[in-house]
Amino acid sequence: MLDHILRVGRSGSDWIETVGRAGIFLAQSIFRVPKPRSGFPALVGQLYSVGVLSLLIIIVSALFIGMVLGLQGYTILVSFGAEEALGPMVSLTLVRELGPVVAGLLFAGRAGSALTAEIGLMKATEQLSSMAMMAVDPLQRVIAPRFWAGFISLPLLTFIFTSVGVMGGYLVGVQWLGIDSGAFWGNMQQAVDWSDDVLNGTIKSIVFGAVVTWIAVFQGFNCIPTSEGIGRATTRTVVYGSLAILGLDFILTAVMFGGLA
Repeated sequence: MLDHILRVGRSGSDWIETVGRAGIFLAQSIFRVPKPRSGFPALVGQLYSVGVLSLLIIIVSALFIGMVLGLQGYTILVSFGAEEALGPMVSLTLVRELGPVVAGLLFAGRAGSALTAEIGLMKATEQLSSMAMMAVDPLQRVIAPRFWAGFISLPLLTFIFTSVGVMGGYLVGVQWLGIDSGAFWGNMQQAVDWSDDVLNGTIKSIVFGAVVTWIAVFQGFNCIPTSEGIGRATTRTVVYGSLAILGLDFILTAVMFGGLA
């Protein structure tokens, strides 16, 4: 019994220590903004790596999700004679929830895991320790461009995801099932509030981008520098990032749309 209590206490102490180190790491990353002259090329390179290279999976997934929403929404709404409400249903679902959440999950799986593996490999090959020996700050040179690239990329990817998803719903609802095009776009324009729905969805994507990128770079920077250690860190990035997105989505939705604000 005493051994069990000691193990639980030791696990709790380790967890608190890890959270504290992660918080300090986040603060150090935030304040190391890439410098305009030396850090900007690295930032652009990371924007291409985590943002542009994620476009294919974002666009394809958004198109199919929007088409499924259009098809499922139509089969439900037509039984109530309200099929012209398909535009608002598809757009609000994507803007408020599916856009930020699904884009965030895809981002964690594709870009987050790649960031962890890349930084972990640099640690395993002692590139990070070599920088420190040459008085080059690894946080400034390696972590900051990747952190800010993820912070910038996910809101843009979410905007693209939502736009493509709406087009998927339009293709199924209007082009395939015959809903009036004017009713689809007109009802959607009346239902979506830019200062409420779009802004809150954008805030969600900004929070998800910061958290997922923070987890990815922290796991890579603190992984065990072996192939097995990098693999475990990559898995933790995907698992922790996905759980963080789902948990934060509930909290943010409750505050933004649940009347808790």
